[in-house]
Amino acid sequence: MGSDTASGPSGSGGPVETVQALSAEERAEYDRLRRAAQVRHRRLRRVAASVLLVLTLVFAPLAVVAVWVHDTIADTDRYVQTVAPLASEPAVQSALVNRLTDRVVTQVDVQAVTASLTKLLADNGAPPRVVDASKALTGPLRSAVQTVVHRVINRVVASDVFKEAWVVGNRRAQSSVVGMLTGEGQGALKATGDTVQLDIGVVIDQVKQRLADAGFKKASAIPQVDRSVTLFRADKLDKAQNLMRLLDIVGTWLPVLTLAVAAAAVWAAPGHRVMLMAVSIGTGAMMIVLLVGLAVVRSVYLDSVPPATLPHDAAVVIYDTVIRFLRDSVRTLLVVSVITALAAYLYGPGRAARAVRSVAQRGTTAAGHGLSRIGVRTGHAGQWLARHRSWTSGVTIAAGALALVLWNHPTVGVVALVLVLVVAVLALTAALAAATGLSTDEPHPSVP
Repeated sequence: MGSDTASGPSGSGGPVETVQALSAEERAEYDRLRRAAQVRHRRLRRVAASVLLVLTLVFAPLAVVAVWVHDTIADTDRYVQTVAPLASEPAVQSALVNRLTDRVVTQVDVQAVTASLTKLLADNGAPPRVVDASKALTGPLRSAVQTVVHRVINRVVASDVFKEAWVVGNRRAQSSVVGMLTGEGQGALKATGDTVQLDIGVVIDQVKQRLADAGFKKASAIPQVDRSVTLFRADKLDKAQNLMRLLDIVGTWLPVLTLAVAAAAVWAAPGHRVMLMAVSIGTGAMMIVLLVGLAVVRSVYLDSVPPATLPHDAAVVIYDTVIRFLRDSVRTLLVVSVITALAAYLYGPGRAARAVRSVAQRGTTAAGHGLSRIGVRTGHAGQWLARHRSWTSGVTIAAGALALVLWNHPTVGVVALVLVLVVAVLALTAALAAATGLSTDEPHPSVP
C-alpha cells in the first residue's frame, strides 16, 4: 500500500499532512459502514415520521372538537348564531307551547270554579237537574281554559317578540352556558346532577302579561320555581363536563400543535410527498370516523330523552342545530384532506399523474401561444415565470392554504372557491410563461 507525503513550507511550523490511499478491502468496508449508517438514518426518520403521523391522526379530531367548543360556546356572537334558529323551529315552538299551557292551566282551579258555580245555583234555588248538570262542567271548562291559554301562548311563541326575546335571553345567558359546560355557575342553561335545564323565564313573563291582558288573572300566579324546561338527562354529565373543560382549555393551541406535528411528520419522512399523502388520507379517515361518532352520539342522545321530558322531533332539532357548525367543520376538513392528497399524488411519478400534468402542460402552452398570436407577449416576465415555475406554483398553493387557515370558519363552499382561484392562477401563470413570443429555436436572452 503506497503513500504520499506533503510537507508545509519550511520554517512555517505547520503540521505535516499524510494522505493514505485505501485498499480495496478497506474501501468496501467503508462503503458498507456508510450504507449501514444511511439505512439506520432512514429507519430512524421513518420511525419518527410514523410516530408523528399517529399523533397527527389522534390530535386531528380532538382539535376540530376543541375549536368548536372554544369558538361556538365561548364566543357570544357565535353561540347566539348557533341557537337563534331554534326560536323559529316548529317542533321547539310546539314543545314550549304545550309545556307552558300545561303549567298555566294547572294554576287554574277548575274544580273549585265548578264547585262555586254549583253552590251558587243551589243557593239561588235552581232546579236540582240544573244543579246536578253543573257538576259535569269541570271537563268542558278545563278544555275551554286550555284552548284559550294554548291559543294565547302559541301567539306569543310564534311572534317576533319571542324571537327577539330568545336572542336577547341567549346572549345574556351565554356566560351561563359556559358555566354549565364547565360545571361552574348557574344561569339560563344549567346542569343539576345529571339533568340539563333551560330557563324559559323570559317566555313565561311574556305569556303571563298576555294572559293577564286577556283577563286570566290567575296567570300571575305562575311560580318562579317552575320556569325551566329539562332538555335531557345524562348519567355521565360530570365526565362530559370535565372533557368540555379540557377541550375549552386546549382549544386555542391544540390546532396549532396538530398542524406543527403534521408538518414535522412530512419533514421527517424520507419521502415527503408520500408522507403528505399519508397525513391527508389519514386525516380524512379520522374526519369520517368523527362524522360517524356524531351520528352515534345523536342516536344515544335521542334515546336518553324521554318523550315526557322533550318530544322526539324537538330533541332532533335541538341536537342538529347545536352541532351543525361542528359537522360543517368536519366536512370542510374532509374536503381539504381529499384535495391535498389528490394534489400530492398529481405531483408524483404515477402514470395517471404524468398524464394529467402532460394534458395541463399542453393546454397552458397552447393558451400561451394563442396569446402570442394575438399580440399578447410576456417577454422577459414570461421567461422568468418559465424558469421559476416551481417557485411560483409553490407560492400560489401556499397562498391558498394560508387563506384557508386565516379564513374565519371556512366552509366547503369557501374551500371550493379557494381551489378554483388557485387552479386559475396556476393556469394563468403557466400560460403567461408560454406567451413569451419567442420561437422554440430562438435563444432566450438572459435576464439580469
